[in-house]
Amino acid sequence: PQLIDIIIASGAKLFVSAVGVPPKWAVEKLHGANILVMNMVGSPKHVPYALAAGCDIICAQGGEGGGHTGDVASSILLPKCVDAVRGKTSSLTGEPIMVIGAGGIFDGRGLAMALTLGCAGAWVGTRFICATEAGASARHQKAVIDAGFHDTMRTIIYTGRPLRVLKTDYILDWENNRAAEIREKTSRGIVPAADELERGAADGSIPPAKLLAARPLLMGSCAGAVSDIRPAAEIIESMVAEAADIFARIGSDVMVGGRVRARM
Repeated sequence: PQLIDIIIASGAKLFVSAVGVPPKWAVEKLHGANILVMNMVGSPKHVPYALAAGCDIICAQGGEGGGHTGDVASSILLPKCVDAVRGKTSSLTGEPIMVIGAGGIFDGRGLAMALTLGCAGAWVGTRFICATEAGASARHQKAVIDAGFHDTMRTIIYTGRPLRVLKTDYILDWENNRAAEIREKTSRGIVPAADELERGAADGSIPPAKLLAARPLLMGSCAGAVSDIRPAAEIIESMVAEAADIFARIGSDVMVGGRVRARM
């Protein structure tokens, strides 16, 4: 409750909840302060729970996304979440519940895809790690730029929940050689990597360089498509312009009698 009070006092306009649905009392308190509530979901089955809690916006993040994520591809998840909110309205605004698309969106083509699938907008993460204004470390930004299309993976060793991060030797050792240990620890509520790294840092058994190398670098699969660091404004303007151009080109043609004909 105190954190909610702080959020309200700070003048926030949007509250975003992930890895679970916010309790109804929290949503009602936020609504009382005229704050919209968005819940991130990784499966269509999560949508009814978010709606029951009173959420105004659903952020559907496909499995390509970085950080905590499910395994349903964006191309499948987004339209099914749009279907799931059809006919539902926000108790705060009285407007239809919106779906925001996320997971693997890095340019205007991804934005256009999300809008075409029925989303009201896009939630972009990995591309903005490489924004000039980002709070990400230089190491993190370089890792995104250097990453290939197969260099991320999901693992539960850091939080106990599937987390998409840069693939490293440390993670692969856990996944390939210590899978039984992962199962044993998580069955007892112990987060494998956190437990090992905290103990190693405390007793000095893990050197600082290895501790740094073991830290997770969150990024989505689209890291392989990010190649530069640019101001956030340029990233946004480029995405919007590219999406607008796509819709203009698509709108110039219509299908008539099985044939494409230019529309005047």
